[in-house]
Amino acid sequence: MGGNEALGTQAVGFTWRRIGRAVKTIALDLLLILVALLATIGLVQGFSGVAVLRETLTDLAPTVLGAALVAILALRLYRIEARYVGLYDIANLTWVAVAATLGLAVCLSVLVPGRFDHSVGALLALNGLLALALLTTSRVAQRVHASGWLAPPPRSSRQRRALIVGAGDAGESLLREVAKLDPPEHAVLGFVDPDPSCHGSTIHGLPVFGGIDEIMVLSQRFAVEDILVALPEASSDEMRQIFNQAVKTTARVRTMPALSRFMLGGANVLPLMREVNVEDLLSRASVREEMAPVARYLSGERVLITGGGGSIGSELARQVARLSPASLILVGKGENSIFEIDQELREKFGFAATPVICDIRDPKGVEAIFALHRPSIVFHAAAHKHVPLMEAVPIEAVRNNVVGTLNMAECAIRNGIQKFILVSTDKAVNPSNVMGATKRVAEMIVSALAARTETSFSAVRFGNVLGSRGSLIPILKRQISSGGPVTVTHPDMTRFFMTIPEAVQLIVKAGAMGERGEIYILDMGEPVSIDQLAKDMIRLHGLVPGRDIEVKYTGIRPGEKLREELVYDAEDLKPSHHAKIRVVSNQQPIDWEWLKERLAHLEDLCADGDSAAVRAFLMELAWGKSLPPVPTKGV
Repeated sequence: MGGNEALGTQAVGFTWRRIGRAVKTIALDLLLILVALLATIGLVQGFSGVAVLRETLTDLAPTVLGAALVAILALRLYRIEARYVGLYDIANLTWVAVAATLGLAVCLSVLVPGRFDHSVGALLALNGLLALALLTTSRVAQRVHASGWLAPPPRSSRQRRALIVGAGDAGESLLREVAKLDPPEHAVLGFVDPDPSCHGSTIHGLPVFGGIDEIMVLSQRFAVEDILVALPEASSDEMRQIFNQAVKTTARVRTMPALSRFMLGGANVLPLMREVNVEDLLSRASVREEMAPVARYLSGERVLITGGGGSIGSELARQVARLSPASLILVGKGENSIFEIDQELREKFGFAATPVICDIRDPKGVEAIFALHRPSIVFHAAAHKHVPLMEAVPIEAVRNNVVGTLNMAECAIRNGIQKFILVSTDKAVNPSNVMGATKRVAEMIVSALAARTETSFSAVRFGNVLGSRGSLIPILKRQISSGGPVTVTHPDMTRFFMTIPEAVQLIVKAGAMGERGEIYILDMGEPVSIDQLAKDMIRLHGLVPGRDIEVKYTGIRPGEKLREELVYDAEDLKPSHHAKIRVVSNQQPIDWEWLKERLAHLEDLCADGDSAAVRAFLMELAWGKSLPPVPTKGV
């Protein structure tokens, strides 16, 4: 009972406060309308005496105020929130002024006819304009006061000097948001914008200095500490230009997400400002295209994805679910990740996938999945991927990445699968580590089987995937957030990078083009310096590498190379049907019977538990040593 009584008391208190605020608002509006009426009569009559004032209050004011009160109540002007007054509210205030003027017109024609015969029109127009001006000025003054624009910042506050990139609606909304914070965190100096038509103008008294090419100069001139990017629809080229300017400064960069375009009507957008993602700052334009035209082969098909809970597998599931497959079977060894992507597909896409917990190293388990669900297309994304970890456990790497692929591929052939797409890596080229070697052998399995079956086999080879679990970018972000040090293995190390959506687009498109064991590669631009990438990320947090965050070089880890490669020397890249995808040509054909014999020997070595022997034989096989002559007759 005590809790209910407390809630009741709070509700009553809130109701009385609301009524009190409404009464004050109405009283102020009526007072302003009365002032407008008195000023109008005084201007017309020349403020000729107390008698005119008394007659105005007794003969005209009751009707004028009564008409205005009816309009105020009908339009509910007492409910306007001062901080968000806009054009809609000004229009309603206009109707109140019109109502007051109509009330005055009634008085002049009925109650006191003939008093202003020669100036009725001017008097009515003047009264309406004065009433509207006072009502509007009152609301604008309340908004300015509520927003804190006129209030000086507290002397104890340490405001960060900020430059807003974007002089459009998003930038103006962000400026208002910054001004409303108490205490204010930023002192905005002005704007820059890629649109030259707004250069030289002002927004709320702050200048639009120029284009985004002036960010570095302005940041240095004014000691800018925060660069706030308010360009929700900025292209990747514009984001790279902004980044290239920003990294030459010591300023922290944050950017407004595209979602904010739905929230510009006064919503709190500053907390939504995020740090610039390196995904936005690839050294090339991000590849994002409509998938439906090239992915019609998935419509109405039963699609199976191994590694369905991983970074690549889960994004594959999202994109395939949009393409109307007959069913989607998500296979994974970890139940939590499979459960999470299954729930996401149901909640966000309304798509009911079929989650299956199975280890691809188990041939009987794999066969049971194919027998029960009868898939027609397989995306094989399951693999161990961490290079240093796999160096320590080569037997586990072989069993999962090689034997698991063999199980899936042979089962696909036995069950008449239409397409089988293997997810590979650039580490499979001239492999210097166990993980890369296992993926190269997996490519060899696909290539060898493609020549002897009706199943369409293909493989997809790409570099590091930005944002995937356990990859470089999340590690760097965590290290920076914890104050460092940021660890880089070697100052000269480079890698190819792509985003998760790009990787999945490549996989899906390769499935459309693949026929006989082709290997497809995305045009990923130039390799990126890991050292420079780490330092750029530190700068994007508004910190200085070596001063605020230590960059520590730890040395190349077991199995790592300074530079990854996309093709072997004997391989060439030729164009495909897609401008951004290349096909590896000049692959040396591999005899399946020869390869199958060596795979069996590799499995025997794993069963013996001799890690050194497994690693030695794996590397020899992956490097193609002692390859047999190319078969001269069909199989």
